[in-house]
Amino acid sequence: MDQKLHPAITVSNIKNFIPITLEMEYAQYTSWPELFKIHCKAFQVYDHLYPRQIPTTSPSKESDPKTTPKPDSKTDEDWERIDSIVLQWIYGTISRDLLTTILKKNNTATDTWSTLADIFQDNKVVRAIHLNDKLSNIRLDNLSNASAYCQELKLLADQLSDVDAPVDDTKLVMQLITGLNEQYESFASLLSNTKPLPTFYEARSQLLYEADRKAQFVAAATNIALLASAK
Repeated sequence: MDQKLHPAITVSNIKNFIPITLEMEYAQYTSWPELFKIHCKAFQVYDHLYPRQIPTTSPSKESDPKTTPKPDSKTDEDWERIDSIVLQWIYGTISRDLLTTILKKNNTATDTWSTLADIFQDNKVVRAIHLNDKLSNIRLDNLSNASAYCQELKLLADQLSDVDAPVDDTKLVMQLITGLNEQYESFASLLSNTKPLPTFYEARSQLLYEADRKAQFVAAATNIALLASAK
């Protein structure tokens, strides 16, 4: 009877499940490992991210050495095959520069997973100071739009959490307000005086609505001006 096919073998394109490419310069080591762990759990290979646990059984006193089964080499081969698949997933979702940095002969998925964690989580205090400085100085004017501004705030907060310097929701909302420009002065004042302060996601939703309202107003004014000039 044929053995049941392991779920991991059915994955033909890892990018369908993990659309993020982990890159050194973009510091995406917040979303990428979370997506990767979820994927590994779904396909029953989560254990390959951590040191292998080999069950040990002590033979009973009555067991006959002649009939005691020997270690199954087939089991090891199967494990190594699945581990190689997990390695392929890792290599297939990181940048070429990062791949060159971590690639080593005879690495297991656990080895590679740990190496990536070391690369992105070393020097936590120094990284926390740098990220906190970036968060404190982020401004809407430096981003393309309100959505990108909120995304950058959330990304920096997630990165700070990764280096054991989490940002609470209130501080994140206060930073969102602080980084707004003069066009959002009334909105910032209204948000600041809301008691209690909204959550970050509530504040984000309100900001995006306000940005959309302003964009529609500008578009309508532009159309009126064009119509007037055409007469």
